[in-house]
Amino acid sequence: MIEFEQHDSYETLSRHAADVIYDALLRKPDLLLCAATGATPTRTYQLFTEKYNASPRAFDSLRVLKLDEWMGLQKDDDGSCERYLQRQLLAPLHVAAERYEGFDAAASDPAAECARIQQWLTAHGPIDLCLLGIGTNGHIALNEPARTLQPRAHVATLAHTTRHHPMLAAAPIEPTHGFTLGVAEIMAASHILLLISGGTKRAVLRRLREREITPEFPASLLWQHGKCTVLCDADAD
Repeated sequence: MIEFEQHDSYETLSRHAADVIYDALLRKPDLLLCAATGATPTRTYQLFTEKYNASPRAFDSLRVLKLDEWMGLQKDDDGSCERYLQRQLLAPLHVAAERYEGFDAAASDPAAECARIQQWLTAHGPIDLCLLGIGTNGHIALNEPARTLQPRAHVATLAHTTRHHPMLAAAPIEPTHGFTLGVAEIMAASHILLLISGGTKRAVLRRLREREITPEFPASLLWQHGKCTVLCDADAD
């Protein structure tokens, strides 16, 4: 089931999300956080990393898994999920390389890269807390609307709207595909935290509230999860 929580602003939404992640870390010091990228979680990460300054030792065992990645970009390219997470989360929290895993956007063998992530998650998972955003077409991670959805890490063909994601505005190429965790891997997370902010997400939030479960609207599968919390702000609701 999904529990909806409305917040009066993006700031209060982000502050609450940061508190939820930090509380989960205090309960489980080796928390495996699956981290989304994009504009919506940015303030959450800023507020979460501020907590590091007050209690750095609490973050010594935090583990981070990258949710998805644009295929074909280099790690340092503008728009890459890797560059975003390094700047917003990994560097500020001093997450060591052995406590971080994610897709390599420039992998020469995409199938082998997906298999590597699948094997890593089998060995080190499941995810404790999965932080998600939602696309205007209802995608979660890069699991796009389709008649069927992939359960495990795979290469996804990006929808037209996704190929024009704001993250990619300064990217050197326009990706047509992306690496992403599959819906079964996401649904295996102990807790899913979905952030929805801004007027452009009003229609997609309204549809999510309808409780109609269909792969044509991937976020609707979250209704089948045991602990999914949706934080939305007044602009989206």
